[in-house]
Amino acid sequence: MHGIRISSHTHVPISTLSQSPTAPKALRLYGIKDDEYEVGEKSMYDCIHKMRTRIMTSPKFNGDRILGAILFEDTMNREVEGMPTAEYLWTKKSVVPILKVDKGLEPEKDGVQLMKPIPNLNTLCEAAIANGVLATKMRSVINQADLTGIKEIVEQQFDFGKQIMAKGLVPILEPEVNIKSPEKQEIEAMLRAELVEQLKLLRDDQKLMFKLTLPTVDDLYEQLVTHPNVVRVVALSGGYTRAEADALLARQHGVVASFSRALTEGLRDDMTDDEFDALLDTSIGEIFAASKASGVKKELHAHE
Repeated sequence: MHGIRISSHTHVPISTLSQSPTAPKALRLYGIKDDEYEVGEKSMYDCIHKMRTRIMTSPKFNGDRILGAILFEDTMNREVEGMPTAEYLWTKKSVVPILKVDKGLEPEKDGVQLMKPIPNLNTLCEAAIANGVLATKMRSVINQADLTGIKEIVEQQFDFGKQIMAKGLVPILEPEVNIKSPEKQEIEAMLRAELVEQLKLLRDDQKLMFKLTLPTVDDLYEQLVTHPNVVRVVALSGGYTRAEADALLARQHGVVASFSRALTEGLRDDMTDDEFDALLDTSIGEIFAASKASGVKKELHAHE
C-alpha cells in the first residue's frame, strides 16, 4: 500500500470520477447520444470509461491540484493506458485512488433515502486494498427535516464506516442534503448534531472523512473540520453550477472540493484535445482557487 502524507496539499480538491445513477444524463451532457449504447450494459460503461480516461490522461489532471479521485468499481477494474486505473492514478498522476462502495439508494422513507445493503463490503474493501486504493466513499440522501430519518442515515453511514475502518481503509461518509429542499438549513443543523454525536462513539484511532453538501450557513461544519477523528471535510457540488459551488466553498473554512458535475461542466466528446484540456484546466483552476480560499489546515497521514 502506498504511503502518503498530504500536508503540502492542504488546499487540493478531490475529483469525483465515480459512476452516478444518472450516467445517461452525464453522457448526454458530454455529447454521447442515447443510441450509442444500452443503459446498464457494457456499451454504456465503455462510453463512461472513455470519458473518464480522457480526463485522467489530460496533462491538466495531476496531483499538483488534485488530491484524490473517486472511482466506480467498474473503473477500478479497468485499465488506463495499459495500467490498472488505481495504479495509473498514483504512479503516473500522483493522485490518490478512492473507491465508491455503495450500491445505490433505497426508496424514500422518513424523508431520506438510505443506502441499499452492501453484502460484499468486506470483499470489496479487500479488492480495493489489493488495487492500491486508500479510501472509500458511500452516499445517501436527505430530503426532509425528519429526525427519525436523519438519525437512520447517520447511523447507517457510521456502521458501514466502522466496517471499512476495520479493513484498514479511510471511509468517506456522504449523507447528501438535497439542495432543492425547502428545509435545507434545518436539515443541515440536525445532520451536524447527529454527526457530532456519532463521532463521540469512535475510538481515538478510528479516522474518517465527510463529504457534505455546501451548507446554507457559512462554517456550519467547523466543529467537524477540527474534530480529531475527522481527517478531512470535503464538499459536493450537489447540483450547483461550478461558479455557485466555488463561491459557496470559498466561505467554508477548512473544507475542500469534491466536485463531479462542476468539474466536468462544459466538457464534450467532440472537443479537440486543446479545447478539452483548456476547459478542464479552467475548471480545476477555479475549484482549486475556491478550495485554497477556504484555508484548510488539516493533514492526512495515510497508511503505509
